[in-house]
Amino acid sequence: MKALALQSAKKLYGLDHLRAFAICYVLIYHYRLFGRPDWVPVVSNFGWTGVDLFFVLSGYLISSHLFAELSKTGTLSLKRYFIKRSFRILPAYIFIVAVYFLVPAFHEKESLSPLWRFLTFTKNFGLDMQAEGTFSHSWSLCVEEQFYLVLPMVLLALAWYKAGKKGLLILVGVFVAGFAVRWYGWQLIEPYIDTAGFRVLHHKYIYYPTYTRLDPLLMGIAVSALYNYRPAFGSKIVRVVNWLIPIGILVLVAAYYINRNEASIISVVFGYPVVAIGYGLIVMAAVHPSCFLYKYRSAVTEKIAMLSYSLYLSHKGLMPLTQKLIAPYGFSPNSNITMLICFVVVVAGAILLHIVVEKPFLKMRDKFLRPKPATPEEVQIIMS
Repeated sequence: MKALALQSAKKLYGLDHLRAFAICYVLIYHYRLFGRPDWVPVVSNFGWTGVDLFFVLSGYLISSHLFAELSKTGTLSLKRYFIKRSFRILPAYIFIVAVYFLVPAFHEKESLSPLWRFLTFTKNFGLDMQAEGTFSHSWSLCVEEQFYLVLPMVLLALAWYKAGKKGLLILVGVFVAGFAVRWYGWQLIEPYIDTAGFRVLHHKYIYYPTYTRLDPLLMGIAVSALYNYRPAFGSKIVRVVNWLIPIGILVLVAAYYINRNEASIISVVFGYPVVAIGYGLIVMAAVHPSCFLYKYRSAVTEKIAMLSYSLYLSHKGLMPLTQKLIAPYGFSPNSNITMLICFVVVVAGAILLHIVVEKPFLKMRDKFLRPKPATPEEVQIIMS
């Protein structure tokens, strides 16, 4: 059962379902920021956690590939790793950043952070969502990029010093440190709890920074480590694996109530870890061959999952722009038909971004990383 979830022969349908759910939940959550039907805030109140599910998925997938390479070769090719990540993340991201800076109509709010904050993936530190709210959802991309940078370095250091068993201590240590960091953040914002600027401070010191939002990434790593380094684990949970999903949902229900009031120390300190555990259990189930999510293939969720990155990058600019463009024709921003039109435009924009930018660079990446055929001289040396 080792490296259970990295079967190259079969696509991980379970993760496609979860990725599709995550992006749809985020889209509905962000639509509430603009004109919307009355039912949208009701069903999307917990939609901010779609990003946390993305974090768990990223933690699981990236660490799984790194663990597999370490197990096979004893080391990591940082050059290959960063080339793969760069071709995957940067082209579409830079394109959308350029659109935001060159097309003011694409702004969902008034102002942008300085360009260097986007290019260095540091926008999530000290972010004032009121003063620099345009493309603010890039904060999560900053968290992921910082994670992509640090994780292979840590794993490589552990491999070099043959200290792999200490990885668990590091994982637990960082997880526990998160509670302390959020508690300290609460001390900074609690005096302003009754002021109009409290939510801005909450997001600045608690919601956006990487060091307060590592829980779901760590949970993804933990799930991957269990499957990769505890060969018997997958066999032990065969009979109960489908029960992990309702258990995870129950944990998320608890997280919903914990996080209902963000102006509380319980929410600030414990809310994110509980969300991470809930989604972690669901991901743990989804990558197991005995899970119904793993077995069931859906062309719809496959396509949505494939477009999820482009959807995430472009949706917050396209939604209000679409509303503005169709308003003169009698479409109320609060109507269901306007919402449907907005989502059709968002999907069309994501398809265009995927075809024109993402796909060509992914093909270029594969071509760049493809092993070069041996020259006649090299073949002669090998045969001699």
